[in-house]
Amino acid sequence: MADIAVIGGGAAGAAAFGELLAQCHGGTVHWIVGPETPGRGVAYATRDDRHLLNVRASSMGIFLEQGEEFIQHASRQLGQVKGTDFLPRRLFGDFIQAQVGARIDAARKAGRSFRIHPESASEILRRTEGGYAVRIRADRWLEVSQVVLAVGALAQRPLRTVSRAALSSGAYELDPWRLERHAKAPRRVLVIGTGLTAVDTLLSASMQWPNAELVAVSRHGLLPCTHAPLPLASCPRQQELNQALLACDGVAPMLRLVRKAMEDVPDVDWRSVIDGMRPINALLWQGLSNDQRRQFLRHARWIWEASRHRMAPASGQLVQQLQEEGRLQVHAARVLGVEGSAPLQVALRERATQLVSTLEADLVIQATGLDTAVAYGAHDLLAQLLRDGLAVADPLQLGVLATGDGQLLGASGEPQQGLYAIGSLLRGNLWECTAMPEIRIAAHRLAAQFSAQRAAAQESVGDSHNG
Repeated sequence: MADIAVIGGGAAGAAAFGELLAQCHGGTVHWIVGPETPGRGVAYATRDDRHLLNVRASSMGIFLEQGEEFIQHASRQLGQVKGTDFLPRRLFGDFIQAQVGARIDAARKAGRSFRIHPESASEILRRTEGGYAVRIRADRWLEVSQVVLAVGALAQRPLRTVSRAALSSGAYELDPWRLERHAKAPRRVLVIGTGLTAVDTLLSASMQWPNAELVAVSRHGLLPCTHAPLPLASCPRQQELNQALLACDGVAPMLRLVRKAMEDVPDVDWRSVIDGMRPINALLWQGLSNDQRRQFLRHARWIWEASRHRMAPASGQLVQQLQEEGRLQVHAARVLGVEGSAPLQVALRERATQLVSTLEADLVIQATGLDTAVAYGAHDLLAQLLRDGLAVADPLQLGVLATGDGQLLGASGEPQQGLYAIGSLLRGNLWECTAMPEIRIAAHRLAAQFSAQRAAAQESVGDSHNG
């Protein structure tokens, strides 16, 4: 039994499927994509051209070795584009589908076996003789030797402070990508969250309802910073800073070093310092204890997210324009409760004054971003894996526990042979693992590892026969 199952139809699943097609020979590669369009996932399914990539075009790709660069693909649709441009996310979704299609064509010509399943995986059972059985329908099981979980972000869970009446009213929206479901134009739209997801939500709402007042709320009220229009020069002391950061014990000394580096080299844009840390971010995270990670999440996560995950310059300009026109207000406040039906009554405690006030909104949209709390999310497959001891939730609710190469740890603490994850489920292990540069590297390495394991197994079998 040498089949492999990739579970998840988004970009991470597409990267893993395509790499496995190219590198792993023998057996069938199954891609279990679910009912959505394969390869796009949530991130690249949008058709709104205001939703821009927050990475320059030259840095975007789905495979380490791809047949065509994203810039070339985009130029055929938009005319000449530059590698420094921030392009619509839908274009990258098109590019993923084209690149996966090319891998499929190559695999078909080479006689390799693969299947794409439009169902969702509902159960994974470990076989006593090795390998796994994956249920994709009530009566359909796939027998495989290895499984790659690439399920992406979990469905949003409502905040605990939202009443049942508000949830059932239709005026509280848990899916920020489905605004078209709200036909009646609201007078005031309140968006919970101020990260990248919230920015896209605000831009869509401003277009769909041009007369609506927009309000965004988060505990710190901090919108993402904006990328520089052109690439920045590297910090000349970046290597020295990175080595010092790796030697730190704890979050506070790390922050002091970063601040000092920015002060010592005032001519260097602070953003280049943050970007220069990218190669060591996973190592820094892995060097922290759980208590130190918890400290980071409580006290520094908000400033790191805003500084590290920046929005495209054009997005920043549009948000600024909305604020200058008086259409958008941003509040640093905690949501204490959401009550009523339509309009909803949103109780807020302002961060600066601690005063409590109530804001009325015709539509409240929860746009709090990536959720990886597998112990609490409504994901049947992950719940089953936790229940059966094949996976364990990260103690900080950042996905699942895994080894350095993404192999899941079970309830006994032992690696689950042949059961791997890629992408957002590994946040507890890697912290930053959801951007395409990290995903395509991880997919390539995982496929190379599977290929090497198969070659070693075949060599072992050959030796035994010769003996």
